[in-house]
Amino acid sequence: MNWFLLLLALFIFPVQAETMKVGSKRFTESYILGEIIIRTAGDAVHRPGLGNTGILYAALKSGSIDLYPEYTGTIAKEILKLEGNPGLAELNRALAPLGFGVAVPLGFNNSYALAMREERAQALGIRSLGDLAKHPALKLGLSQEFLGRADGWPGLKAAYGLSFATPSGLDHGLAYEALAAGRIEVMDIYTTDAKIERFRLRALEDDRKFFPRYDAVLLYRLDVPKRFAEAWARLQKLERRIDERTMIRLNAAAELQGKSFAEAAALLDSDSRAVTQRTFLKVLFGPDFWRLTGEHLVLVFVSLAASVAVGIPLGILSHKVKALTQFVLGVVGVIQTIPSLALFAFLIALLGMIGTVPALIALFLYALLPIVRNTHAGLEAIGKGMRQAALALGLTTGERLRRIEIPLALPSILSGIKTSAVINVGTATIAAFVGAGGYGERIVSGLALNDNATLLAGAIPAAALALIVQGAFELGERRFGWMARVRNSDPFVH
Repeated sequence: MNWFLLLLALFIFPVQAETMKVGSKRFTESYILGEIIIRTAGDAVHRPGLGNTGILYAALKSGSIDLYPEYTGTIAKEILKLEGNPGLAELNRALAPLGFGVAVPLGFNNSYALAMREERAQALGIRSLGDLAKHPALKLGLSQEFLGRADGWPGLKAAYGLSFATPSGLDHGLAYEALAAGRIEVMDIYTTDAKIERFRLRALEDDRKFFPRYDAVLLYRLDVPKRFAEAWARLQKLERRIDERTMIRLNAAAELQGKSFAEAAALLDSDSRAVTQRTFLKVLFGPDFWRLTGEHLVLVFVSLAASVAVGIPLGILSHKVKALTQFVLGVVGVIQTIPSLALFAFLIALLGMIGTVPALIALFLYALLPIVRNTHAGLEAIGKGMRQAALALGLTTGERLRRIEIPLALPSILSGIKTSAVINVGTATIAAFVGAGGYGERIVSGLALNDNATLLAGAIPAAALALIVQGAFELGERRFGWMARVRNSDPFVH
């Protein structure tokens, strides 16, 4: 019998082989490298666009991912805080006590640089970073990560004695358009960016050699070669495979030719330069549509169910125990004011993981306020006469709550649940920034590419889902209201 139950359990819940998890940052090249890695490794999954170095490194430490493409200068300056320009051997000696290693140099250096439009730089006589100090009135627009990195703006400003005001923080994909439109005059670039030539930019010479080399490598957990021996052996074939011209070509395929990141990655094995003809409908109903829809629904309704299970009792508690009313309502109100990305970052640090779990907890917390407040308000609105009638019938406190107070407050409670559901649909799009998937994954990709079609292919389904959820709740409210009216009009219904 026990053997039968074991076999049945294995049939229902089959043991799945462990799959290598590959992360990537939120810019075009990192997306493409992530796709190249999973194509080469074979049995691997890609968690794309997780954010900046801090988030990827935290994900690597927690085991949420096994490896990701990184750059030697970033590892040295941001992760290890090393001076100079260390090689792979020195990086590995410093990383080994942390449980990490670097390997598989991909073959290209993608350095940081500051850039201006060619005609503007020529008019001002600016050729190097040192020349910038003579023009402190220039408008700078820099990526958020560059603004906070030791090898980014703080170190650069000190090294060159730059006296600019605090630059504007811009998403890297949007900064090119801002530069072209004249809203900014200087931006940070990666030297393998495909748009440098298209926008006729001049990369300013680093005459004081501030930036180290940023050779592309794989940063991995030390147990990866043993756990995924076959995949790791296949990844060795990527060593020195991608030179700078090839990487620029792959970036251009995604940014200029309209190819998806996966299609751009496939060009590593092909010389095809054909432009993919994409329509909005093809992007909208692409092969990832149902996966993203399922992930988004899980994020919204699992977190909503948890919020209902906790929020309604909290609303009842705040009504019954007057001493706790302001405390309960105040706490859920303060949670609602915390910026989404700040809450996600806090939960990642607290839980030591990325992905669905921190996203579900954040969405659960955000959904509490409307449910708690509406439950409290619905119970407060019940008239004294109704309560006195319940007392006259000899009902206990629990019976009064279950038979009279909750049914009378139910319209208000349902309204709070509806509000929370609609809010969750929108907030869940931000969960893609921590690798939880959903429609936000397309929005993040669209920002990285400055691709309106991809942006809308994520935003429109999210908006449509919010309308569907709101409509479904309103139909339910009308049906409930009709049933309540029938019940109240029939003296024989109890």
